[in-house]
Amino acid sequence: MHWKATGWSLAATVLLATSAALAAPNYRYSIDPVASSVDAKVSFLGIGNRKALFPALRGSVVLSPDRMDQINLDVSIDATQLKADDSVTTKRLKGPDFFNVGKYPTVRFQGTQLAMTSPTSGVVQGNLTARGVTRPVALNVSFSSAPASSVGKESMRLTGVTTINRKDFGMTAYSLVVGKKVAITIRTKLLPG
Repeated sequence: MHWKATGWSLAATVLLATSAALAAPNYRYSIDPVASSVDAKVSFLGIGNRKALFPALRGSVVLSPDRMDQINLDVSIDATQLKADDSVTTKRLKGPDFFNVGKYPTVRFQGTQLAMTSPTSGVVQGNLTARGVTRPVALNVSFSSAPASSVGKESMRLTGVTTINRKDFGMTAYSLVVGKKVAITIRTKLLPG
């Protein structure tokens, strides 16, 4: 009887090892810094919007076709390179009232869970860190092609949008003229490898 139990244990171990070896691998993409950017838009005086562009970012995405619910999305944005409509606004945004880039030069989003809502879109749950403050954020994403079937084969585009409250990150200045809700759009080109 002992021999049969040992035989079954050995067979189960071999089967599990084989299944793990046959599971689809994780595919890593790098964010193309030349073809990627982030912009943020906020209401100004209640009648228009002001926009800031973050042209310098880097990061990666790791996906597995077998586990599309798991994602490792890491986007680091160089806040020191932000640009606004004019030099005065750019200086204010980089200053201590907003991004305080002298002390906090990087804004970072790290996503860990993906819920697909269609073959090419979904919601990534993760954390956004700005000014040393980290808050949970849901990023609505769309892919240029269905990642479950094309992952690892070609470059693709990923666009993510979310809205945050700037006050949650300690950006409370000019509350009478600048809205509290900030619409953020991340546009990336993902390169396999």
